[in-house]
Amino acid sequence: MTDSHVTRRALLRYGAYGAGAAALAGTAASWDRLTGADIPGRDDGSLVVATLGPAYGPAAIRTLTEGFQRLHPDIKVRINAVQAVDWSDFFAKILTQIAAGTAPDLVYVATEGVQLFARRLGVPLDRWVKRDAAELREYFADVHPALVESMMYEGSLYQLPVEFNAADMYLNNQVLDRAGAGFPAADWTRDDFTALLRDMKKSSGSRFTPYFWTNRLWGGVVPWLFANDTNLLAESKAPGGSWLWDTFYPAAQRAGRGGGFRWTTPQADQPRVEEAYDYLAALIQEGLCTRPEGGNGQNLIGVFSTGRVGVTPAGGFWAGGLHLAGMRPGSFDVQFFPRWRTQRMQFGAAGYALLRTSRRQDEAWEFIKYAARRETLTRLFETNQTTPARRSMLNPARYAETGPAHWQVFYDTLDRFPDTAPIPAPPQVAEVEQVLLKHTGTALSSPRSVRPALRRMQGDLEQAMERDV
Repeated sequence: MTDSHVTRRALLRYGAYGAGAAALAGTAASWDRLTGADIPGRDDGSLVVATLGPAYGPAAIRTLTEGFQRLHPDIKVRINAVQAVDWSDFFAKILTQIAAGTAPDLVYVATEGVQLFARRLGVPLDRWVKRDAAELREYFADVHPALVESMMYEGSLYQLPVEFNAADMYLNNQVLDRAGAGFPAADWTRDDFTALLRDMKKSSGSRFTPYFWTNRLWGGVVPWLFANDTNLLAESKAPGGSWLWDTFYPAAQRAGRGGGFRWTTPQADQPRVEEAYDYLAALIQEGLCTRPEGGNGQNLIGVFSTGRVGVTPAGGFWAGGLHLAGMRPGSFDVQFFPRWRTQRMQFGAAGYALLRTSRRQDEAWEFIKYAARRETLTRLFETNQTTPARRSMLNPARYAETGPAHWQVFYDTLDRFPDTAPIPAPPQVAEVEQVLLKHTGTALSSPRSVRPALRRMQGDLEQAMERDV
């Protein structure tokens, strides 16, 4: 991408579900200090909504404010578009506002922060959802239960998901043609994936990388763990949630749902985790991919769009990002993540969290409902900078200008694979992510590094999970 502003705006979506959440830990640890009374004189009577600035430009802000105030002329609303480099920086600035007594009423929170906000900073939405059940039936009927469950914590709902991105596989069609390879089938396997990378390598020059991925929680090694039927932390479901599932979802869709995810015992030293790392290490040794880079992949769109990368994991946000980079709809496509022991995939979602410090909680709830309306999201996400949480919004017209041809993959990742789940993001997610990034880089430095690095990762994860946030 040549326009630096567009690059940051589009790529912040790419980092939204893999960015560090260290600032959140500081927010929670300082809760007792932060919940002091607001500083007098700083309240102008507006409902304040904090969003990540580069992801919400002036047009988006107008959509959120003008449309809401037409419905609720008695509620003043102000969007605080916080200019931040990434989600970690964004949360750090929210912490500063809270400490200064100028806390917003609502904060836009991605998966990494859901459980920590719920545990220390947020307000459960249960009583409002129950009260307005008739009004919300249309919303829940349009949103996959996996997204809703990812916003629950210990039986309560803390956010209404408005967007998500699953780690699907993008393929450069120019590179496929150069390799004489066809588009992979929906049920392609890990071995099919490896064979495709080898074909791409044989048909391309020395500066070409068949598979590129970044070292982070979202879209890094975690999709391979899911595909190998394992996870970084032991996964279970909290009890409860039947109040929501029984009200809004038919029996087939609510089967197996609970009160939100629990990620507990670290299992980095388990055989299937080691097996996934061994596979990635083998790809690196064969020259089929590079060692994972840190960060949010800001250089990835450029190398993919110019044909120097053949395959990479990304979500629906890349449809808009690649289009803005100059790629035409037929020049790239998307497929499900390949099957290994399972074809379970991972996603990250986002929505508005209500802070306990808010003195306008009823008004904030009205904004949460407005932000989840179909017409609101249609205007907000018209450039395909993300995947809407509402199933009905994914249709041929939406992707006619940007592509990809197989746009159905985005929501079918949930519909066809109902066990697809959020990235492991417990309240200690900041420490968990830092441990994962550190030891993943070491583990993949050589084939013999995998086992000792995972043992060290296990020890560090155990310490991280003992921390009471």
